[in-house]
Amino acid sequence: MRGPHNILRLIRTGATFERTGAMGVALDAVDAPPRLRVAARVMGWPFRWLGYKGDPNLPPVTRAITALGPAYIKFGQILSTRADVVGPELAGHLRMLQDRLPPFPTDQAKAIIEAELRQPVDALFSEFSEPVAAASIAQVHRARVRETGREVAVKVLRPGIAAAFRRDIDAFHFAAGIIETLSPGSRRLRPRDVVSHFQSVVTGEQDMRLEAAAASEFAENTRNDDNFQIPEPHWILSGRRVLTSDWAEGLPMGDREALIAAGHDVSQIAKRVIQLFLQHALRDGFFHADMHHGNLKVAANGDVIAYDFGIMGEIDEYTRRVYAEILYGFIQRDYRRVARVHFEAGYVPRDRDETQFARALRAVGEPIFGADASRISMASLLAYLFEVTERFGMPTRTELILLQRTMVVVEGVARSLDPQLNIWDAAKPVVSDYIKENLGPRAIAKDTAKVVQTLGRYGPLLPNLVDQILWERAHARPAPAVPSRKPWVAMAAGAATLVIGLGLGMMLA
Repeated sequence: MRGPHNILRLIRTGATFERTGAMGVALDAVDAPPRLRVAARVMGWPFRWLGYKGDPNLPPVTRAITALGPAYIKFGQILSTRADVVGPELAGHLRMLQDRLPPFPTDQAKAIIEAELRQPVDALFSEFSEPVAAASIAQVHRARVRETGREVAVKVLRPGIAAAFRRDIDAFHFAAGIIETLSPGSRRLRPRDVVSHFQSVVTGEQDMRLEAAAASEFAENTRNDDNFQIPEPHWILSGRRVLTSDWAEGLPMGDREALIAAGHDVSQIAKRVIQLFLQHALRDGFFHADMHHGNLKVAANGDVIAYDFGIMGEIDEYTRRVYAEILYGFIQRDYRRVARVHFEAGYVPRDRDETQFARALRAVGEPIFGADASRISMASLLAYLFEVTERFGMPTRTELILLQRTMVVVEGVARSLDPQLNIWDAAKPVVSDYIKENLGPRAIAKDTAKVVQTLGRYGPLLPNLVDQILWERAHARPAPAVPSRKPWVAMAAGAATLVIGLGLGMMLA
Protein backbone atom coordinates (compact mmCIF):
# COMPACT_ATOMS: atom_id res chain seq x y z
CA MET A 1 0.00 0.00 0.00
CA ARG A 2 1.29 3.42 -0.95
CA GLY A 3 -0.24 5.36 1.94
CA PRO A 4 1.20 7.71 4.56
CA HIS A 5 2.67 4.78 6.51
CA ASN A 6 5.53 5.00 4.01
CA ILE A 7 6.57 8.28 5.62
CA LEU A 8 8.09 6.19 8.41
CA ARG A 9 10.15 4.27 5.84
CA LEU A 10 11.46 7.50 4.31
CA ILE A 11 12.24 8.99 7.72
CA ARG A 12 13.99 5.77 8.68
CA THR A 13 16.18 6.09 5.57
CA GLY A 14 17.49 9.46 6.74
CA ALA A 15 17.72 8.23 10.32
CA THR A 16 19.77 5.20 9.24
CA PHE A 17 22.23 7.40 7.37
CA GLU A 18 22.51 9.59 10.47
CA ARG A 19 22.91 6.72 12.94
CA THR A 20 25.56 4.89 10.88
CA GLY A 21 27.58 8.05 10.29
CA ALA A 22 26.84 7.86 6.57
CA MET A 23 25.07 11.23 6.33
CA GLY A 24 28.20 13.33 6.70
CA VAL A 25 30.23 11.05 4.42
CA ALA A 26 27.57 11.14 1.70
CA LEU A 27 27.16 14.93 1.89
CA ASP A 28 30.94 15.41 1.69
CA ALA A 29 31.22 12.96 -1.23
CA VAL A 30 28.77 14.91 -3.40
CA ASP A 31 30.05 18.27 -2.14
CA ALA A 32 26.58 19.25 -0.98
CA PRO A 33 25.89 23.00 -0.59
CA PRO A 34 25.55 24.41 2.97
CA ARG A 35 21.74 24.71 2.82
CA LEU A 36 21.33 21.07 1.88
CA ARG A 37 23.75 19.99 4.62
CA VAL A 38 21.82 21.91 7.26
CA ALA A 39 18.44 20.63 6.04
CA ALA A 40 19.63 17.01 5.92
CA ARG A 41 21.09 17.19 9.41
CA VAL A 42 18.06 18.93 10.92
CA MET A 43 15.70 16.38 9.35
CA GLY A 44 17.82 13.34 10.17
CA TRP A 45 19.27 13.99 13.62
CA PRO A 46 16.01 14.08 15.70
CA PHE A 47 15.04 10.65 14.31
CA ARG A 48 18.49 9.08 14.66
CA TRP A 49 17.21 6.54 17.14
CA LEU A 50 14.79 5.16 14.50
CA GLY A 51 17.60 4.25 12.10
CA TYR A 52 18.88 0.74 11.48
CA LYS A 53 22.18 -0.05 13.16
CA GLY A 54 23.68 -2.05 10.29
CA ASP A 55 26.96 -3.96 10.37
CA PRO A 56 29.53 -1.88 12.33
CA ASN A 57 32.37 -3.67 10.49
CA LEU A 58 31.37 -2.00 7.20
CA PRO A 59 32.23 1.56 6.08
CA PRO A 60 29.45 4.05 7.00
CA VAL A 61 27.67 4.48 3.64
CA THR A 62 27.91 0.78 2.77
CA ARG A 63 26.67 -0.04 6.25
CA ALA A 64 23.62 2.21 5.85
CA ILE A 65 22.73 0.97 2.36
CA THR A 66 22.99 -2.73 3.22
CA ALA A 67 20.86 -2.15 6.33
CA LEU A 68 18.13 -0.44 4.29
CA GLY A 69 17.64 -3.30 1.85
CA PRO A 70 17.89 -4.44 -1.77
CA ALA A 71 16.42 -1.40 -3.54
CA TYR A 72 18.97 0.87 -1.85
CA ILE A 73 21.72 -1.63 -2.65
CA LYS A 74 20.82 -1.36 -6.34
CA PHE A 75 21.27 2.40 -6.12
CA GLY A 76 24.60 1.96 -4.36
CA GLN A 77 25.79 -0.38 -7.12
CA ILE A 78 25.28 2.40 -9.66
CA LEU A 79 27.16 4.94 -7.54
CA SER A 80 30.06 2.51 -7.10
CA THR A 81 31.00 3.04 -10.76
CA ARG A 82 30.98 6.84 -10.46
CA ALA A 83 34.22 7.72 -8.71
CA ASP A 84 34.09 11.11 -10.44
CA VAL A 85 30.81 11.83 -8.62
CA VAL A 86 31.31 10.30 -5.15
CA GLY A 87 35.12 10.19 -5.01
CA PRO A 88 37.50 7.21 -5.33
CA GLU A 89 37.36 6.27 -1.63
CA LEU A 90 33.57 6.05 -1.38
CA ALA A 91 33.34 4.34 -4.78
CA GLY A 92 35.74 1.69 -3.50
CA HIS A 93 33.59 1.13 -0.40
CA LEU A 94 30.43 0.83 -2.46
CA ARG A 95 32.00 -1.66 -4.86
CA MET A 96 31.49 -4.43 -2.33
CA LEU A 97 27.74 -4.06 -2.97
CA GLN A 98 28.22 -5.65 -6.38
CA ASP A 99 29.04 -9.21 -5.39
CA ARG A 100 30.38 -9.34 -1.84
CA LEU A 101 27.28 -8.98 0.31
CA PRO A 102 26.66 -11.34 3.23
CA PRO A 103 25.42 -14.70 1.83
CA PHE A 104 22.51 -16.70 3.18
CA PRO A 105 23.19 -20.27 4.43
CA THR A 106 24.03 -22.96 1.87
CA ASP A 107 21.45 -25.30 3.43
CA GLN A 108 18.77 -22.72 2.59
CA ALA A 109 20.04 -22.50 -0.98
CA LYS A 110 19.92 -26.30 -1.33
CA ALA A 111 16.37 -26.37 0.02
CA ILE A 112 15.30 -23.79 -2.58
CA ILE A 113 16.98 -25.79 -5.38
CA GLU A 114 15.32 -29.04 -4.30
CA ALA A 115 11.90 -27.38 -4.06
CA GLU A 116 12.32 -25.71 -7.45
CA LEU A 117 13.84 -28.62 -9.42
CA ARG A 118 12.10 -31.39 -7.44
CA GLN A 119 15.23 -33.46 -7.00
CA PRO A 120 17.86 -33.69 -4.25
CA VAL A 121 20.91 -31.48 -4.86
CA ASP A 122 23.19 -34.52 -4.59
CA ALA A 123 21.30 -36.20 -7.42
CA LEU A 124 21.80 -33.19 -9.68
CA PHE A 125 25.36 -32.13 -8.78
CA SER A 126 28.41 -34.19 -7.84
CA GLU A 127 30.00 -31.06 -6.32
CA PHE A 128 28.31 -28.02 -4.76
CA SER A 129 30.34 -25.25 -3.11
CA GLU A 130 29.66 -22.63 -0.49
CA PRO A 131 28.59 -19.24 -1.97
CA VAL A 132 31.29 -17.73 -4.21
CA ALA A 133 29.45 -14.42 -4.73
CA ALA A 134 26.43 -12.77 -3.09
CA ALA A 135 24.57 -9.74 -4.41
CA SER A 136 21.31 -7.94 -3.67
CA ILE A 137 19.01 -10.37 -5.50
CA ALA A 138 20.75 -13.75 -5.40
CA GLN A 139 23.94 -15.64 -4.63
CA VAL A 140 26.07 -17.97 -6.74
CA HIS A 141 27.48 -21.44 -6.00
CA ARG A 142 30.07 -23.31 -8.04
CA ALA A 143 28.96 -26.85 -8.91
CA ARG A 144 29.54 -29.79 -11.20
CA VAL A 145 26.68 -31.51 -13.05
CA ARG A 146 26.56 -35.17 -12.04
CA GLU A 147 25.31 -36.41 -15.40
CA THR A 148 27.83 -34.63 -17.65
CA GLY A 149 30.67 -33.62 -15.32
CA ARG A 150 30.40 -30.06 -16.63
CA GLU A 151 31.33 -27.20 -14.28
CA VAL A 152 28.49 -24.71 -13.79
CA ALA A 153 27.40 -21.68 -11.78
CA VAL A 154 24.16 -22.11 -9.82
CA LYS A 155 22.40 -18.84 -9.00
CA VAL A 156 19.78 -18.97 -6.22
CA LEU A 157 17.28 -16.21 -5.42
CA ARG A 158 17.48 -14.77 -1.91
CA PRO A 159 14.63 -15.87 0.39
CA GLY A 160 12.04 -13.13 1.03
CA ILE A 161 13.52 -10.81 -1.59
CA ALA A 162 10.17 -10.09 -3.28
CA ALA A 163 8.58 -8.76 -0.08
CA ALA A 164 11.64 -6.64 0.71
CA PHE A 165 11.62 -5.02 -2.72
CA ARG A 166 7.87 -4.50 -2.58
CA ARG A 167 8.21 -2.58 0.68
CA ASP A 168 10.95 -0.30 -0.64
CA ILE A 169 9.24 0.35 -3.97
CA ASP A 170 5.99 1.28 -2.20
CA ALA A 171 7.95 3.93 -0.29
CA PHE A 172 9.51 5.18 -3.54
CA HIS A 173 6.04 5.44 -5.13
CA PHE A 174 4.81 7.42 -2.13
CA ALA A 175 7.82 9.75 -2.30
CA ALA A 176 7.26 10.29 -6.03
CA GLY A 177 3.63 11.21 -5.36
CA ILE A 178 4.66 13.73 -2.70
CA ILE A 179 7.23 15.26 -5.05
CA GLU A 180 4.68 15.67 -7.85
CA THR A 181 2.15 17.21 -5.44
CA LEU A 182 4.50 19.67 -3.77
CA SER A 183 6.49 20.51 -6.92
CA PRO A 184 4.24 20.57 -10.02
CA GLY A 185 7.29 21.43 -12.14
CA SER A 186 8.71 18.00 -11.39
CA ARG A 187 5.86 16.31 -13.27
CA ARG A 188 7.77 16.91 -16.50
CA LEU A 189 10.31 14.40 -15.16
CA ARG A 190 7.52 11.86 -14.54
CA PRO A 191 8.87 10.55 -11.21
CA ARG A 192 5.96 8.09 -10.84
CA ASP A 193 6.67 6.62 -14.26
CA VAL A 194 10.36 6.36 -13.40
CA VAL A 195 9.57 4.42 -10.21
CA SER A 196 7.12 2.20 -12.12
CA HIS A 197 9.82 1.48 -14.67
CA PHE A 198 12.26 0.55 -11.90
CA GLN A 199 9.57 -1.69 -10.37
CA SER A 200 9.03 -3.56 -13.62
CA VAL A 201 12.77 -4.08 -14.00
CA VAL A 202 13.38 -5.49 -10.52
CA THR A 203 10.22 -7.62 -10.67
CA GLY A 204 11.49 -9.28 -13.84
CA GLU A 205 14.89 -9.77 -12.23
CA GLN A 206 13.29 -11.98 -9.57
CA ASP A 207 12.22 -14.64 -12.10
CA MET A 208 15.26 -16.69 -13.12
CA ARG A 209 13.39 -18.16 -16.08
CA LEU A 210 13.24 -14.70 -17.63
CA GLU A 211 16.94 -14.22 -16.96
CA ALA A 212 17.69 -17.54 -18.66
CA ALA A 213 15.65 -16.45 -21.69
CA ALA A 214 17.48 -13.11 -21.79
CA ALA A 215 20.88 -14.84 -21.57
CA SER A 216 19.91 -17.20 -24.38
CA GLU A 217 18.73 -14.39 -26.68
CA PHE A 218 21.75 -12.22 -25.83
CA ALA A 219 24.08 -15.13 -26.61
CA GLU A 220 22.44 -15.61 -30.01
CA ASN A 221 22.73 -11.90 -30.85
CA THR A 222 26.40 -11.68 -29.85
CA ARG A 223 27.66 -15.06 -31.04
CA ASN A 224 29.92 -13.47 -33.66
CA ASP A 225 31.17 -10.56 -31.52
CA ASP A 226 34.94 -10.61 -31.10
CA ASN A 227 36.43 -10.73 -27.59
CA PHE A 228 33.09 -11.29 -25.86
CA GLN A 229 31.74 -14.29 -23.94
CA ILE A 230 28.40 -15.14 -22.34
CA PRO A 231 27.82 -18.18 -20.08
CA GLU A 232 24.81 -19.92 -21.61
CA PRO A 233 21.98 -21.26 -19.41
CA HIS A 234 21.16 -24.91 -18.71
CA TRP A 235 17.38 -24.98 -19.02
CA ILE A 236 16.84 -28.38 -17.42
CA LEU A 237 18.61 -27.23 -14.24
CA SER A 238 16.83 -23.86 -14.02
CA GLY A 239 13.50 -22.61 -12.65
CA ARG A 240 11.81 -19.53 -11.23
CA ARG A 241 14.22 -19.25 -8.28
CA VAL A 242 17.24 -21.12 -9.68
CA LEU A 243 19.43 -20.46 -12.73
CA THR A 244 22.22 -22.83 -13.79
CA SER A 245 24.66 -21.67 -16.46
CA ASP A 246 28.14 -22.42 -17.78
CA TRP A 247 31.02 -21.58 -15.47
CA ALA A 248 33.28 -18.90 -17.01
CA GLU A 249 36.61 -18.18 -15.35
CA GLY A 250 38.15 -14.72 -15.39
CA LEU A 251 39.66 -11.85 -13.41
CA PRO A 252 37.27 -9.27 -11.93
CA MET A 253 36.90 -6.18 -14.11
CA GLY A 254 37.23 -4.02 -11.01
CA ASP A 255 40.73 -5.32 -10.12
CA ARG A 256 42.86 -3.13 -12.39
CA GLU A 257 46.15 -4.13 -10.75
CA ALA A 258 45.45 -7.84 -11.20
CA LEU A 259 44.57 -7.30 -14.87
CA ILE A 260 47.81 -5.41 -15.49
CA ALA A 261 49.82 -8.05 -13.60
CA ALA A 262 48.25 -10.73 -15.84
CA GLY A 263 49.49 -8.86 -18.92
CA HIS A 264 46.15 -7.47 -20.11
CA ASP A 265 45.93 -4.15 -21.96
CA VAL A 266 43.50 -2.31 -19.68
CA SER A 267 43.15 0.60 -22.12
CA GLN A 268 42.03 -1.76 -24.86
CA ILE A 269 39.62 -3.53 -22.50
CA ALA A 270 38.13 -0.18 -21.44
CA LYS A 271 37.60 0.80 -25.06
CA ARG A 272 36.09 -2.60 -25.83
CA VAL A 273 33.55 -2.31 -23.00
CA ILE A 274 32.25 0.99 -24.39
CA GLN A 275 32.07 -0.37 -27.94
CA LEU A 276 30.33 -3.61 -26.93
CA PHE A 277 27.61 -1.71 -25.11
CA LEU A 278 26.99 0.61 -28.07
CA GLN A 279 27.04 -2.28 -30.55
CA HIS A 280 24.41 -4.18 -28.59
CA ALA A 281 22.22 -1.12 -28.00
CA LEU A 282 22.33 0.21 -31.57
CA ARG A 283 22.68 -2.96 -33.65
CA ASP A 284 20.38 -5.27 -31.67
CA GLY A 285 18.27 -2.95 -29.54
CA PHE A 286 18.85 -5.48 -26.73
CA PHE A 287 21.63 -4.74 -24.27
CA HIS A 288 22.98 -5.65 -20.84
CA ALA A 289 21.59 -2.91 -18.59
CA ASP A 290 23.52 -3.77 -15.42
CA MET A 291 27.14 -3.65 -16.63
CA HIS A 292 28.87 -2.77 -13.35
CA HIS A 293 32.20 -4.25 -12.24
CA GLY A 294 30.59 -7.18 -10.44
CA ASN A 295 28.95 -8.43 -13.64
CA LEU A 296 32.06 -8.23 -15.83
CA LYS A 297 35.26 -10.29 -15.89
CA VAL A 298 38.24 -10.68 -18.22
CA ALA A 299 39.16 -14.14 -19.52
CA ALA A 300 42.76 -15.32 -19.79
CA ASN A 301 42.72 -14.55 -23.54
CA GLY A 302 41.48 -10.99 -22.93
CA ASP A 303 37.81 -11.60 -23.76
CA VAL A 304 35.20 -9.60 -21.84
CA ILE A 305 32.85 -11.96 -19.97
CA ALA A 306 29.38 -10.70 -19.02
CA TYR A 307 27.25 -12.21 -16.24
CA ASP A 308 23.85 -11.59 -14.65
CA PHE A 309 21.17 -10.91 -17.26
CA GLY A 310 18.35 -10.06 -14.89
CA ILE A 311 18.22 -6.45 -16.12
CA MET A 312 18.24 -6.09 -19.90
CA GLY A 313 17.38 -2.99 -21.92
CA GLU A 314 15.34 -2.97 -25.11
CA ILE A 315 14.74 -0.11 -27.56
CA ASP A 316 12.90 -0.16 -30.86
CA GLU A 317 14.53 0.47 -34.23
CA TYR A 318 13.23 4.03 -34.60
CA THR A 319 14.51 5.06 -31.16
CA ARG A 320 17.88 3.48 -31.96
CA ARG A 321 18.18 5.63 -35.05
CA VAL A 322 17.26 8.76 -33.12
CA TYR A 323 19.78 7.95 -30.36
CA ALA A 324 22.53 7.23 -32.91
CA GLU A 325 21.86 10.48 -34.77
CA ILE A 326 22.04 12.46 -31.52
CA LEU A 327 25.34 10.80 -30.55
CA TYR A 328 26.75 11.20 -34.05
CA GLY A 329 25.70 14.85 -34.17
CA PHE A 330 27.59 15.52 -30.95
CA ILE A 331 30.63 13.58 -32.16
CA GLN A 332 30.62 15.67 -35.38
CA ARG A 333 29.82 18.83 -33.37
CA ASP A 334 26.83 19.37 -35.65
CA TYR A 335 24.45 20.95 -33.14
CA ARG A 336 21.86 21.93 -35.77
CA ARG A 337 21.53 18.27 -36.64
CA VAL A 338 21.14 17.27 -32.98
CA ALA A 339 18.47 19.94 -32.49
CA ARG A 340 16.59 18.90 -35.65
CA VAL A 341 16.56 15.24 -34.53
CA HIS A 342 15.11 16.23 -31.14
CA PHE A 343 12.29 18.15 -32.84
CA GLU A 344 11.59 15.51 -35.50
CA ALA A 345 11.37 12.79 -32.84
CA GLY A 346 8.97 14.89 -30.78
CA TYR A 347 11.37 15.04 -27.84
CA VAL A 348 11.07 18.84 -27.71
CA PRO A 349 7.70 20.60 -28.16
CA ARG A 350 7.15 22.06 -31.64
CA ASP A 351 6.39 25.55 -30.28
CA ARG A 352 10.01 25.99 -29.12
CA ASP A 353 12.69 27.69 -31.21
CA GLU A 354 14.93 25.16 -32.97
CA THR A 355 17.74 27.69 -33.55
CA GLN A 356 17.87 28.62 -29.87
CA PHE A 357 17.83 24.94 -28.93
CA ALA A 358 20.79 24.28 -31.26
CA ARG A 359 22.68 27.19 -29.65
CA ALA A 360 21.97 25.78 -26.18
CA LEU A 361 23.27 22.38 -27.33
CA ARG A 362 26.48 24.05 -28.51
CA ALA A 363 26.92 25.37 -24.97
CA VAL A 364 26.57 21.75 -23.82
CA GLY A 365 29.02 20.19 -26.26
CA GLU A 366 31.83 22.66 -26.81
CA PRO A 367 33.17 22.76 -23.21
CA ILE A 368 33.30 18.95 -23.22
CA PHE A 369 35.12 18.67 -26.54
CA GLY A 370 37.54 21.37 -25.55
CA ALA A 371 38.51 19.51 -22.37
CA ASP A 372 41.36 17.10 -21.71
CA ALA A 373 40.57 13.47 -22.59
CA SER A 374 40.27 12.51 -18.91
CA ARG A 375 37.51 15.11 -18.50
CA ILE A 376 35.47 14.19 -21.57
CA SER A 377 32.46 12.48 -20.04
CA MET A 378 29.28 11.00 -21.43
CA ALA A 379 27.83 11.46 -17.93
CA SER A 380 28.64 15.18 -18.04
CA LEU A 381 27.04 15.43 -21.47
CA LEU A 382 23.85 13.79 -20.17
CA ALA A 383 23.83 16.08 -17.11
CA TYR A 384 24.23 19.23 -19.20
CA LEU A 385 21.77 17.98 -21.80
CA PHE A 386 19.26 17.39 -19.00
CA GLU A 387 19.55 21.05 -17.94
CA VAL A 388 18.99 22.25 -21.51
CA THR A 389 16.01 19.99 -22.21
CA GLU A 390 14.44 21.07 -18.91
CA ARG A 391 14.52 24.68 -20.12
CA PHE A 392 12.93 23.68 -23.41
CA GLY A 393 10.15 21.62 -21.82
CA MET A 394 11.36 18.15 -22.86
CA PRO A 395 9.60 15.43 -20.81
CA THR A 396 11.49 12.48 -19.36
CA ARG A 397 11.61 9.54 -21.79
CA THR A 398 11.07 6.50 -19.56
CA GLU A 399 11.96 4.11 -22.41
CA LEU A 400 15.45 5.65 -22.46
CA ILE A 401 16.08 5.52 -18.71
CA LEU A 402 17.92 2.19 -18.80
CA LEU A 403 19.93 3.25 -21.85
CA GLN A 404 21.06 6.51 -20.26
CA ARG A 405 21.74 4.93 -16.88
CA THR A 406 23.74 2.08 -18.42
CA MET A 407 25.79 4.50 -20.49
CA VAL A 408 26.82 6.25 -17.28
CA VAL A 409 27.63 2.95 -15.55
CA VAL A 410 29.63 1.64 -18.52
CA GLU A 411 31.60 4.86 -18.68
CA GLY A 412 32.40 4.50 -14.98
CA VAL A 413 33.69 0.95 -15.53
CA ALA A 414 35.82 2.02 -18.51
CA ARG A 415 37.24 5.02 -16.64
CA SER A 416 38.23 2.84 -13.69
CA LEU A 417 40.42 0.85 -16.10
CA ASP A 418 41.77 3.81 -18.10
CA PRO A 419 41.22 7.28 -16.59
CA GLN A 420 42.60 8.84 -19.80
CA LEU A 421 40.15 7.07 -22.09
CA ASN A 422 38.56 9.37 -24.67
CA ILE A 423 34.95 8.24 -24.63
CA TRP A 424 34.11 9.87 -27.96
CA ASP A 425 37.05 8.29 -29.78
CA ALA A 426 35.95 4.89 -28.49
CA ALA A 427 32.32 5.45 -29.50
CA LYS A 428 32.90 7.03 -32.91
CA PRO A 429 33.57 3.92 -35.05
CA VAL A 430 30.54 2.05 -33.68
CA VAL A 431 28.17 4.99 -34.09
CA SER A 432 29.59 5.86 -37.54
CA ASP A 433 29.15 2.29 -38.78
CA TYR A 434 25.58 2.22 -37.52
CA ILE A 435 24.77 5.54 -39.21
CA LYS A 436 26.19 4.30 -42.54
CA GLU A 437 24.25 1.05 -42.30
CA ASN A 438 20.92 2.43 -41.12
CA LEU A 439 20.56 6.03 -42.35
CA GLY A 440 21.87 5.87 -45.92
CA PRO A 441 20.52 4.59 -49.25
CA ARG A 442 20.93 1.00 -48.05
CA ALA A 443 18.63 1.73 -45.09
CA ILE A 444 15.99 3.27 -47.40
CA ALA A 445 16.06 0.12 -49.55
CA LYS A 446 15.68 -2.09 -46.44
CA ASP A 447 12.77 0.01 -45.14
CA THR A 448 11.06 -0.13 -48.55
CA ALA A 449 11.47 -3.91 -48.64
CA LYS A 450 9.85 -4.16 -45.18
CA VAL A 451 6.89 -2.06 -46.35
CA VAL A 452 6.45 -4.30 -49.40
CA GLN A 453 6.62 -7.42 -47.21
CA THR A 454 4.00 -5.98 -44.85
CA LEU A 455 1.69 -5.12 -47.75
CA GLY A 456 2.27 -8.62 -49.13
CA ARG A 457 1.14 -10.24 -45.86
CA TYR A 458 -2.01 -8.11 -45.74
CA GLY A 459 -2.56 -8.22 -49.53
CA PRO A 460 -5.51 -10.65 -49.42
CA LEU A 461 -7.26 -8.40 -46.86
CA LEU A 462 -6.71 -5.07 -48.65
CA PRO A 463 -9.72 -5.23 -51.04
CA ASN A 464 -12.12 -5.87 -48.16
CA LEU A 465 -10.50 -3.17 -46.02
CA VAL A 466 -10.75 -0.59 -48.81
CA ASP A 467 -14.35 -1.60 -49.54
CA GLN A 468 -15.26 -1.30 -45.84
CA ILE A 469 -13.65 2.14 -45.48
CA LEU A 470 -15.34 3.47 -48.64
CA TRP A 471 -18.74 2.07 -47.61
CA GLU A 472 -18.46 3.70 -44.14
CA ARG A 473 -17.50 7.06 -45.70
CA ALA A 474 -20.36 6.88 -48.22
CA HIS A 475 -22.98 5.94 -45.62
CA ALA A 476 -21.71 8.00 -42.70
CA ARG A 477 -24.46 9.04 -40.30
CA PRO A 478 -24.52 12.57 -38.86
CA ALA A 479 -23.52 12.76 -35.20
CA PRO A 480 -26.52 13.00 -32.84
CA ALA A 481 -27.16 16.50 -31.56
CA VAL A 482 -26.28 17.08 -27.93
CA PRO A 483 -29.27 18.52 -26.06
CA SER A 484 -28.52 21.95 -24.65
CA ARG A 485 -28.64 22.33 -20.93
CA LYS A 486 -30.33 25.19 -19.21
CA PRO A 487 -27.96 27.89 -17.92
CA TRP A 488 -28.68 27.12 -14.28
CA VAL A 489 -27.75 23.44 -14.82
CA ALA A 490 -24.37 24.43 -16.32
CA MET A 491 -23.76 26.86 -13.45
CA ALA A 492 -24.57 24.16 -10.87
CA ALA A 493 -22.24 21.67 -12.56
CA GLY A 494 -19.46 24.24 -12.65
CA ALA A 495 -19.95 25.11 -8.98
CA ALA A 496 -19.87 21.43 -8.00
CA THR A 497 -16.66 20.92 -9.96
CA LEU A 498 -15.11 23.95 -8.24
CA VAL A 499 -16.08 22.71 -4.77
CA ILE A 500 -14.66 19.21 -5.46
CA GLY A 501 -11.45 20.72 -6.84
CA LEU A 502 -11.02 22.95 -3.79
CA GLY A 503 -11.67 20.00 -1.49
CA LEU A 504 -9.03 17.87 -3.21
CA GLY A 505 -6.60 20.76 -3.13
CA MET A 506 -7.07 21.14 0.65
CA MET A 507 -6.58 17.40 1.15
CA LEU A 508 -3.34 17.41 -0.85
CA ALA A 509 -2.14 20.49 0.99
